[in-house]
Amino acid sequence: MVKDNFAWIKKNLPEGIKFKDEKLAKDRYSKIQLDPGEAIGVVTAQSIGEPGTQMTMRSFHFTGVAELNVTLGLPRIIEILDARKLPSTPTMHIYLNTPHSKDKNKADKIAQKIKQTVLEEVTKEFTMDLANGEVNVLLDKDELKRKSINLNDVYEQLSLQVKGADITKKTASISVKLKDNDIKKVYKLKEKLRDSFISGISGITDVLAYKSDNGEFIIQTFGSNLKNISEIKEVDFSRTRTNNFYEIEAVLGIEAVRAAVLREVMHILSHEGMAIDERHISLVSDMMTRDGGIKGITRHGITKEKESVLARAAFEIPLDHLVEASVRGEQDNLVSVVENVMINQPVPIGTGLPELFVKMDGAKPKASKAKKKETKK
Repeated sequence: MVKDNFAWIKKNLPEGIKFKDEKLAKDRYSKIQLDPGEAIGVVTAQSIGEPGTQMTMRSFHFTGVAELNVTLGLPRIIEILDARKLPSTPTMHIYLNTPHSKDKNKADKIAQKIKQTVLEEVTKEFTMDLANGEVNVLLDKDELKRKSINLNDVYEQLSLQVKGADITKKTASISVKLKDNDIKKVYKLKEKLRDSFISGISGITDVLAYKSDNGEFIIQTFGSNLKNISEIKEVDFSRTRTNNFYEIEAVLGIEAVRAAVLREVMHILSHEGMAIDERHISLVSDMMTRDGGIKGITRHGITKEKESVLARAAFEIPLDHLVEASVRGEQDNLVSVVENVMINQPVPIGTGLPELFVKMDGAKPKASKAKKKETKK
């Protein structure tokens, strides 16, 4: 049967498409065949759950940079499958176009361009004049030069963000004077100025340019902003990735999320030495994204959408599910595993799937020899 199906596929391939390695294609095709009624959901759950119990709870740290740590292992898999809105450690891997990807200095320069800079990072000193309701900001020329920022850039950003004050540009400093002189407001203004955004990409709080195995430089970030990163011409956006799936959905669509979930879970499992078939993870990623949105494997996500009332009740908060189903007048058709196990009847999967019927032709059954002898006696 497999051979016949493969021959049909080969015959009906679109024009111009051929198998590079027909033997490999035939071998892989034979391995993806399933028996009718096979419980792929149960097999997937068991295949992921058992190795998952062996995984370690840990985080991975970059050498020499304690601030840049990325959650991996079981904590990260839980985050992914729960479809958390924001990862505990949002991060991006930003690939660069040539020649920037081959030069360390150029990669570092772009990294500094990407990193979010606040006023405090390029300032030597904040001084307050309480009598006049004024805050003077003495800028650090060396830091401004390193981050490719000038005095005009700082002045323009402060003009956009600070309202109700007069901003004056001086030789190496900027003065911000409140129109309404109030001591409390001067202190609040000083703290607001410290965190004022000056340059870079909002949300990218730290960066690290490192050399990959193939010799190109990649920028690792702490924080994520996929949309704004896509607008930087030096960035190879086709390879750039983030671990924030909701950003991926907003920028690239749900199919990109499905592929990202599959890729990241497989990467974590392989890093931990867990040999799990890709098809199991693919089934999970398909279920999480099948409705055009991201849904976690939780009582508020996929589990809530099960058709069976008993299956929903068996997972969590059974009383709520049973009362709600009673009010709605729902009917349970007992077509899945959980509900049939609960009522102790054969599960309609595998050998329990087919129902056998015997067609009688109306002829009377012949009496056995033992019965004939008893009749004669």
